[in-house]
Amino acid sequence: MKPLSPILPSPARRWAAAALAASLAGCGVMPASNTASTTAAPAPAPAPQRPVVIAAPEPETPSQRPSTLGASVAGQARTFSTQLATYTSVPFDTVPGWRGDDFSESWPAFLGSCKVLTGRGTEWKEVCARAAQVDGRNNPAIRNFFEREFSAYQIRDDDRRPDGVVTGYFEPEIAGSRQYAAPFIYPVYGQPEDMVFADARKLPPGSGTVAARIVGRNVVVQSGLSTRDMGAPGLYALDLSTITRDTLDRKVRLRADGRRLLPYYTREEIETKGAPNAKVLAFVSSATALYEMQIQGSGRIRLANGEIIRVAYAEQNGQPFRPTLAQSSSGKARSPVKTRGGAIELELDDGDDEVNDSSVIRTRGFTLAVPVASGAVMVPGRRVTGPVIGSGIKDPSYVFFKESADTAAGGPVGAFGVPLSAGRSIAVDPRSTPLGYPVFVSTRAPGSGAPMQRLTIAQDTGGAIRGAVRADYFFGNGQQAATQARRMKERGQLWILLPRGLAVAAAASSSIRTRGGAVGADLPQCLVPEEGSCVDD
Repeated sequence: MKPLSPILPSPARRWAAAALAASLAGCGVMPASNTASTTAAPAPAPAPQRPVVIAAPEPETPSQRPSTLGASVAGQARTFSTQLATYTSVPFDTVPGWRGDDFSESWPAFLGSCKVLTGRGTEWKEVCARAAQVDGRNNPAIRNFFEREFSAYQIRDDDRRPDGVVTGYFEPEIAGSRQYAAPFIYPVYGQPEDMVFADARKLPPGSGTVAARIVGRNVVVQSGLSTRDMGAPGLYALDLSTITRDTLDRKVRLRADGRRLLPYYTREEIETKGAPNAKVLAFVSSATALYEMQIQGSGRIRLANGEIIRVAYAEQNGQPFRPTLAQSSSGKARSPVKTRGGAIELELDDGDDEVNDSSVIRTRGFTLAVPVASGAVMVPGRRVTGPVIGSGIKDPSYVFFKESADTAAGGPVGAFGVPLSAGRSIAVDPRSTPLGYPVFVSTRAPGSGAPMQRLTIAQDTGGAIRGAVRADYFFGNGQQAATQARRMKERGQLWILLPRGLAVAAAASSSIRTRGGAVGADLPQCLVPEEGSCVDD
């Protein structure tokens, strides 16, 4: 696939920003869908063989960098940084496609986010109050509102590259049953009652064993105790060498096994031993369809009588996302990835666009291998016919769902707590793009390659959505949405809209980092820390 714009060279040095000044949450938007909303006509496609050129601001010079200590204020600071990204102020007119978008399509999604954002600080409360006075059918009025109330900042990754990867996702629908009977033998589990949580920020460093207590659903490390105290009533031994600390929400998922606290069960353990402490919401007939629904994060289960069970993400087992990638004829992975910071990040490839290949699972930009052998799984309280060999899926991560009372035609509820809007909601990495914030995305449409440039709202996250310049469009539900989402994997660039006057990070004139060097300890990890979504150390 052709790049949307040349990758600009990184400067030898980068000015960094220090600690965050405010704890606020953000808004974001997604790509157009084929079902729930009407998509604005894309800009005319460029001549064949010519790439879509996205304007990018020049790297700032030393004279343009903030030189005073204190909060970086949106609308005043030229640039500021976090551990993962650099944000550079640009005029709205330089954002490609800004003038051609139909902002009335993103307006309902933005107002939905305002219901949450009004409780996140004075700036957002005032902005959303003024938004209520805007005519949602008047496109120029909406555009003027965003230009008046916000400042646009282009997001670059920690190497100052403006280009990233844009993929797509959808809400799948699969056949199922409330009862366990062939062919419906794969359980859709709710959140287990025996799962407990530890705050990774409060765990001691190192890989030793510490004493801990369980208080409600929380694990509390007991300081000042030695291994000789482990036998005391109510104490558990926690081996820190088994802990995965790299989670966005800084939650470590654990279970009690006798007097020990262990990482929660892997997929293989859940499938071969069952999950006796988790409610079964339904049963489905396809292990691979269930796996795709877990990766998508939501879905619909259609019963034989036509009833729809709508499920949404509730929890996950805390194990790392390690999918089995499909191999090309050359033996190379068909979806190139890189491991960085304990997580898999998707890279752009030039794979084929065949979405009906039954030998692979295409989902959220990944081309995954279908299990060679898939058989029965253990279901507590059910008599299983034949040997229990599991689904054959090697990924240790596992997603638990909750049943949603809303079975209407609207979108599922995303991580931000509001329904997703097809075509105007996106999933992001909340460390660099706070949830709720408007984000303008410039990329290509799947299949046609025509420019797709529109305002979206960041309202969801995903275990595989990692990186500063990374977005995942929600296409809605239905077959057309599934086809578009599976095809979507393009280069793209992002511009986040920040309310004018919002303090987001502190400028530190003494903080300098070089390309490939260690990240300064004074840089925040999150642009806007949000409990339960992105938590700074």
